[in-house]
Amino acid sequence: MQSTSTIAMVRPAAFGFNEETAVNNFFQDASQKNNLSLQQSALKEFDIMVTMLQKNNIDVIVLNDTLEPAKPDAVFPNNWFSCRNGEITIFPMFAKNRRQERRTELVEEIKSKTGITKINDWSCYENDDQFLEGTGSIVFDHENCMAYACISSRTDENMFVKYAGQMNYKPISFMASDEAGNEIYHTNVLMCIGSGYAIICTDAIKNETEKEMVTGELKKTGHQVIDISFHQVRNFAGNMLQLLSKDGKQYLLMSKTAHNSLLPDQINDLENFSTLITPDVSVIEKASGGSVRCMVAEIFKG
Repeated sequence: MQSTSTIAMVRPAAFGFNEETAVNNFFQDASQKNNLSLQQSALKEFDIMVTMLQKNNIDVIVLNDTLEPAKPDAVFPNNWFSCRNGEITIFPMFAKNRRQERRTELVEEIKSKTGITKINDWSCYENDDQFLEGTGSIVFDHENCMAYACISSRTDENMFVKYAGQMNYKPISFMASDEAGNEIYHTNVLMCIGSGYAIICTDAIKNETEKEMVTGELKKTGHQVIDISFHQVRNFAGNMLQLLSKDGKQYLLMSKTAHNSLLPDQINDLENFSTLITPDVSVIEKASGGSVRCMVAEIFKG
């Protein structure tokens, strides 16, 4: 199954601009100042998003961040853990201050609330400077057992291939960069896969052979390819996630910023597949460079 009706989200306690991630996240706005007002605004956006998801009959497990030590990106749990195939995988992360997000008590709470007890801990690879940041680094086509990753300083190719092999998924790797030639640090910045459709910025894949390989695999597996521009990528249109309600209705989660960047034909195409949920998380987006997909860790119990 491509999507789940159960997700986990982490309610931030010290949200802010993260200097360590800004070295390769060009979506962060350095003008955003860390203060109580920023945290309160982020908290309000978080709570409204949770309510919107719950009103659409999606089960949200809310985990709570702690004030100390300050973890400015704790609102993005999808980078440090995932739940799939009856195990919780803990991933190796690039920014040292983000590794503090992997709190033992949170893992225990996830185990308690999901019934998953097996832990697959890859965090030791940080000692060798090898990183694989969960579903930021990897975009999955679960229905066809395929995994896509753009290789970057946060996504080690060997780690990716090894993890895909462990899951018995076919790995598809490529390089991607923005208009200025800066590497795109996470795959979920430019790509989202749903049931029957895929959103992707093909202009970011500069190598024509790799571009043809990626789009060819998507089309071969029955996906309508919805191409987005660099402008739309900067407005988080690649950072979407398909979800299910508990009664099986299909939704597509995207931010209000992303929705506002889409063309009418693109919206019509997406609405042919899913009902859209579009929370406003613009404060979180500007300061952190991440959007709604990054805020959600999917819980696949089987």
